[in-house]
Amino acid sequence: MTERRQLHLNLFVYPGGHHEAAWRHHGTDPDRLLDIGFYQELARTAERATFDAVFFADGPSQADNVRYASRFRLEPFTWLSAIAAATERIGLIATASTTYTEPYNLARLFASLDHLSRGRAGWNIVTTGAPQAAGNFGLDAHPAHAERYDRADEFVDVVTRLWDSWEDEALIADQKSGLFADTDRIHPIDHEGRHFRVSGPLNTPRTPQGRPVYVQAGSSEDGRAFAARHAEAVFTAHQTLRSGQEFYADLKTRAAAFGRDPDRLLVLPGISPFIGSTEAEARALHREFDELTQPEYSLELLHRLLGVRLTAEQLDGPVPRELVETGGERGNGSRFQLVLDIIDRERPTVRQLLHRLAGARGHRVVAGTPEQIADQLQEWFEHGAADGFNVMPPWLPGGFDLFTEHVVPILRRRGLFRTEYRGTTLRDHYGLPRPTGRRLALTSPKEHA
Repeated sequence: MTERRQLHLNLFVYPGGHHEAAWRHHGTDPDRLLDIGFYQELARTAERATFDAVFFADGPSQADNVRYASRFRLEPFTWLSAIAAATERIGLIATASTTYTEPYNLARLFASLDHLSRGRAGWNIVTTGAPQAAGNFGLDAHPAHAERYDRADEFVDVVTRLWDSWEDEALIADQKSGLFADTDRIHPIDHEGRHFRVSGPLNTPRTPQGRPVYVQAGSSEDGRAFAARHAEAVFTAHQTLRSGQEFYADLKTRAAAFGRDPDRLLVLPGISPFIGSTEAEARALHREFDELTQPEYSLELLHRLLGVRLTAEQLDGPVPRELVETGGERGNGSRFQLVLDIIDRERPTVRQLLHRLAGARGHRVVAGTPEQIADQLQEWFEHGAADGFNVMPPWLPGGFDLFTEHVVPILRRRGLFRTEYRGTTLRDHYGLPRPTGRRLALTSPKEHA
């Protein structure tokens, strides 16, 4: 009998919550946003709810809008190491940039996290879209979109070879014989490419998962091509079922064209739910958050996304679509296109658009009862738009508590979500195989590489 397909759920953690005004809401304690105990409690709540993973985003520069929002960054490996110590089963996914890190250092960091968590690490591979990051790394300019993805392709290849530079059998640790490692099974990689020269091998044994899970975020043309080649899970943003279906089908088709099993590439859109005992109550809660937004912050966000500078006097007028330039570097971004689609489809006022973006920076925001939220998750899951979701609570911890206490039980009753973990690693949770090392795959073609 074929086992029923089930949802995958991650908790996407953002300081305070995903609504831009979350830190101002009475349900949030901004004094705890730099307290690791706060995040450990969130992770334990997610683990009790048998979530697949907690996901912690990062970027190598200060956001311009920190004056009005909790947009600081904590270094994710330190953060996730502390989460690993406070949990046992939940996966640990961190963002790390291929543009502003080096392959050897990144390979060591993720290998260490995977070992110390006993196989729970995942790498969210990004190329970094923030141009201000360049000045933090001695660069005169942020590399162009295509150049960043070209570097990322080589970066992932180097990191993969480093993680495979120790064969599984290389670590002996035989106290009786005195042999700790079989050096015939530890190999240099001797990589020389356009962007990197790396000798190897890695100075860390092969990890419990073989390699951390490869996650990707980015839905541009370059991003889709990259995901189809490399990713095992994709974080994405879509506003409509149809858009989600088109992306899902396109990505699975591209993966198959590379000879990959499409079922081993999970598509996980973001969703930010406002939950109430009635739909009216949920919508009122959503409005309560929107009323805490600050126009100066929101207009700056819109300027960064679209390149159009608007003023408070224009808030209740239509978005001047004719001023938005679709060419150039900004036009390559998937979030840019998502915002344009909202404008073209809904014809909002500037204020309405700002409220749409305030909820989760372009990810889908829904308001309703627990049953209505579960219905929407099920619809996307069963109609070819998602393999699961990144849950993005509007505020923390209360927004996530509501989801785990009221929505998760409904999903379980419907047979859509697990009641207990069946494995110990993130690959187990995602239903992904442990990859065979590349060197062994050359002599064992039947193995999964």
